[in-house]
Amino acid sequence: MNQRHQSDKVILGYQFEQALVYVTRLHRQQHRKVVPTPYVGHLLAVSALVLEDGGAEVEAIAALLHDAIEDQGGEATRQELLRRFGVEVTTIVEGCTEPAWQAQQTWRQHKQQYLAKIRQGSTAVHRVALADKLHNGRSLLHHLQQRGAHVWSAFRASPDDLLWLYESQVALFEAIHPGWMAVELAAIVAEMRQFIQNSESPRKSGISVE
Repeated sequence: MNQRHQSDKVILGYQFEQALVYVTRLHRQQHRKVVPTPYVGHLLAVSALVLEDGGAEVEAIAALLHDAIEDQGGEATRQELLRRFGVEVTTIVEGCTEPAWQAQQTWRQHKQQYLAKIRQGSTAVHRVALADKLHNGRSLLHHLQQRGAHVWSAFRASPDDLLWLYESQVALFEAIHPGWMAVELAAIVAEMRQFIQNSESPRKSGISVE
């Protein structure tokens, strides 16, 4: 239902315009990690990637809203999405939303649960989720290259945990949504691994890093 031929033209209509306004207001106080740019920039980038990958308007709208439930109000926001944008958009957003933390669950276990949820999702969920991870990966690699290893301190997980997560995402999306986005994500993650290895090599060899 969400598939279209690459030559087909997508006309973004009134509902997309409304999603732009709504998401800008909803995330107004939220900013990105590392460099506190307005969070809506990430949402716009994910939506653009979805369109570049051949996504339909409903997927582009869901991409704008993909963090709405998770970051901005939970169930109350889900109900508002249903009212404003309908079942199809809301279902995609729900499919991209991380599950609630379970008691005694580790960070990796929670991420494994999330990846399993993505795997079970629709093609639309796969496309939006991959676009999200690709833009996050682009941003993280850029910050590492520009600012160095102290960038890791902006995240609750360790560099090894984050690398494990990104490599797990690559394996997942190569299987469920192969194509240019998965290829680019794999290349980005390979560069991340190289960055970590280069950062660790002086310590492993006993050479002073000061």
